[in-house]
Amino acid sequence: MPELPEVETVRRGLVPAMEGARFAAVEARRPDLRFPFPADFAARLHGATVTALTRRAKYLLAELSTGDVLLMHLGMSGSFRVETAEKTRQPGDFHHARGAPGLHDHVVFRMSSGAIVTYNDPRRFGFMKLVAADALEAEPLLAGLGPEPLGNAFGAPLLARACAGKRTSLKAALLDQRVVAGLGNIYVCEALHRARLAPRRFAATLATRAGAPTPGALALAEAIRAVLGDAIAAGGSSLRDHRQTSGELGYFQHAFRVYDREGEPCATPACAGTVRRFVQNGRSTFWCPKCQR
Repeated sequence: MPELPEVETVRRGLVPAMEGARFAAVEARRPDLRFPFPADFAARLHGATVTALTRRAKYLLAELSTGDVLLMHLGMSGSFRVETAEKTRQPGDFHHARGAPGLHDHVVFRMSSGAIVTYNDPRRFGFMKLVAADALEAEPLLAGLGPEPLGNAFGAPLLARACAGKRTSLKAALLDQRVVAGLGNIYVCEALHRARLAPRRFAATLATRAGAPTPGALALAEAIRAVLGDAIAAGGSSLRDHRQTSGELGYFQHAFRVYDREGEPCATPACAGTVRRFVQNGRSTFWCPKCQR
């Protein structure tokens, strides 16, 4: 599943092709992906201009001149391919090998910019949905999401309030999209290591009895922002074949401190620990027992 940095990389790759451009033609080659396409999907998009292309957590949102918003999710294996007269670019390609062009190409957008934007999804876990802009805040897929970790509102006080009284583990709390939007297993492991916080510690330890942020909350909020910023700058993490808009691989996997580094020395300066792995809530957790407390 792509996480926030990978989806943001895709968004930035699609902006030149789609933002400010009109849907000259739309082709949906099957009736559904994970869910059925909205009624008259192609007809409702045809002729509309993308006024802005934004992101909310792991969702892409194309704001349209018609008053609708095209909400898109990549699922497990979804990717976009952008073809222009000059070259072909591949803004996103996550975790599962893509089929050859045409084999799993399910949606094709022909834009007035001259670009052809093709959505390819071998496993069809992704989806597209049209939502009225004035109903976006009430959209069930978005309504329960927590704050954007790179937004101005996010910080230690907000994190402390969200975790106050929670007896669940800190890692489980951070994976809860109602606490922080867009975080996944990779970046939670990395942020906890940077903040030197153990993944099994109670989430409630981020807040004092009065609800104020503890030093751990301050360190974690800073670590979350830093790791996401570094990952976006590196074009995301290519565990299999995610590529940047230039067609190059994302490089953040080479900067992982703990994720997928079981048995390697801890990267924390002066720490003599070794990265360990255990299964937590059905997912692999990587951490250093020596410096993460």
